[in-house]
Amino acid sequence: LAQPLHGRTPGFRIGRSARNCPTPMPPGENLDPIPDSFILQPPVFHPVVPYVTTIFGGLHAGRMVMLQGVIPLHAHRFQVDFQCGCSLSPQPDVAVHFSPRFHTTKPHAICNTLHGGRWQRETRWPGLALKRGASFLILFLFENEEVKVSVNGRHFLHYRYRLPLSRVDTLGIFGDILVKAVGFLNINPFVEGSREYPVGYVSFLEVPCSRALPRGLWPGQVIIVRGLVLQEPKDFTLSLRDEASHVPVTLKASFTDRTLAWVSQWGRKKLISAPFLFYPKRFFEVLLLCQEGGLKLALNGQGLGATSLDQKTLEGVRELRISGSVHLYCVHH
Repeated sequence: LAQPLHGRTPGFRIGRSARNCPTPMPPGENLDPIPDSFILQPPVFHPVVPYVTTIFGGLHAGRMVMLQGVIPLHAHRFQVDFQCGCSLSPQPDVAVHFSPRFHTTKPHAICNTLHGGRWQRETRWPGLALKRGASFLILFLFENEEVKVSVNGRHFLHYRYRLPLSRVDTLGIFGDILVKAVGFLNINPFVEGSREYPVGYVSFLEVPCSRALPRGLWPGQVIIVRGLVLQEPKDFTLSLRDEASHVPVTLKASFTDRTLAWVSQWGRKKLISAPFLFYPKRFFEVLLLCQEGGLKLALNGQGLGATSLDQKTLEGVRELRISGSVHLYCVHH
């Protein structure tokens, strides 16, 4: 049976719930109320293991958790637990227990569930792609009936739930593992029934940030931008440029009047009706979907309408440029 590593070593960290412990804001800051569906959990960099944190809003179908790091040269095993609470005693139920083992002649992974203090029948998965001394990227994609796990960009296993996914509210990481980043992601809201693995790598990018678009934009292409607003923000812009450096459209966040708007190449503004997400120390995700006739926008997983652009203009776009008072973690197109 799978043996739990987490005897709750003193000094482990417990994250804070977004609802009970809101993100600190400057004194006197009066925030507009933001629906829970718009709140995303910031990535965590270089956490100390053992590491335990609250999952903002719990788990539900369509949520994804990313783990990025390195396996130590003399690793024995490690485990990632999706827990139903974080109490010290009694030990909380573990809905999904994922534990790679390196000490056997054939490295493998174990999946199991802890219910009422007892481990259930374990499931063993051979062909483990993780190696001692090597870096890795693991993605957990939670669906209605099961969780899917990919390792280094390739699907590895699927594990059917034995406890309701809605009970899970805590992530625990234990054992022989060096974690560089933990990310909390949503599926692409533009794809009906989408259950694809996301773009998962998390790293710091220089701002201003520029990305070439040599083929322009075409229907079905998605631009993803993830980041964190700085402590004292001044502005944020995402612009699309053509070969002549014309800017057919810009997405602009104004921190003075707390509005988000599309800005045309003639300077005409079209306000976007949505909660203003760009606050100090708050995490954000912008998705732009190219379609015939324009671009659709989603913020933190919620669709917010579209702006009109003809296909010739979209095909003529050659550069994506991002600037402003933000840390960028991911820019993908």
